[in-house]
Parts: sequence; structure tokens; C-alpha cells
Amino acid sequence: MDEKALLERIAYDPKIFGGKPIIRGHRLAVEHVLGMLAAGDTIETVRSGYAWLEREDVLACLAYAKRLVAHERVEPFLVPTGT
Repeated sequence: MDEKALLERIAYDPKIFGGKPIIRGHRLAVEHVLGMLAAGDTIETVRSGYAWLEREDVLACLAYAKRLVAHERVEPFLVPTGT
């Protein structure tokens, strides 16, 4: 499944979690799925907690995070020294 198709699984609803990204109309925030993965859970472990969750939904969360990070730029903050 390509990235575009994966990202179609991510939705926004201002009535759910203040408009944070969620998985296609469910009350499961992308942030929560990413947190579980960051804590070391496998895709299978994440899915075991949500009977309706598909592997592609978890991959969509990763694709969403990748898309956000791809647009970040970090600029060094240079502090002048006394020399």
C-alpha cells in the first residue's frame, strides 16, 4: 500500500481529542499508537488491544509521523562567545 493510501486512514474530527489526528473515525489517536510503538510494543501488540485495528492503520500512523518530520528543520542557536 502506498503512502497516499495509508494517509487516507488518518482523519481529523474537532469533536474527538480536540481535532488531533485519529484513525479513520475511531476514537484512537495517532499519538497513542505512536507512543505504544515508541515504548517498544510491536504492531501485533498494538493491534491486540483494538479488535478493529488493521496493520495498515498502524503503518498509517508511522507514515503520518514521517510526513510531519520530513518538513521539520532544526536551526542551531549560536551563542556568541567572549572571544
